[in-house]
Amino acid sequence: MATTYMTADGLQKLKEELSFLESVERPRVIAAIAEARDKGDLSENAEYDAAKEEQGHLETRIAILKSKIVDARIIDETAINTDEVQILTRVRVRNKRNGAEKVYQIVTEGEANIAEGKIASTTPIAKGLLGKKVGEVAQVSVPAGILELEVLEISL
Repeated sequence: MATTYMTADGLQKLKEELSFLESVERPRVIAAIAEARDKGDLSENAEYDAAKEEQGHLETRIAILKSKIVDARIIDETAINTDEVQILTRVRVRNKRNGAEKVYQIVTEGEANIAEGKIASTTPIAKGLLGKKVGEVAQVSVPAGILELEVLEISL
């Protein structure tokens, strides 16, 4: 897996999720498999099949998290410059078409959470904003057409 750049908080969240999956979810799934196995013939046991499938998904997620944690490189937040939009900056923009203002924080994929206004640096909006300075307009291609976002403010 490729190197993943993230904040210390992002890495901590991954470690917490991994701990939860290994200490809570894995024992729960193992218990469900054992319970389903006790019900008899495994060839016609839908509960057993479902529990084994859930175990497969869980183990895959655990492996992915472990790989991300091992390959993670922490971004030094003190070295971030707010002269232009870059990863970890918070940017306030105005939609030139309708005047609506929105605040986004550009983050790594592992930290993206649209409900919190955190968008991954790989999204079209983030790609369009990266490198822009206050007063500049980013033209972003979205399914509805071209979105023009004026950069109003850049902060941490």
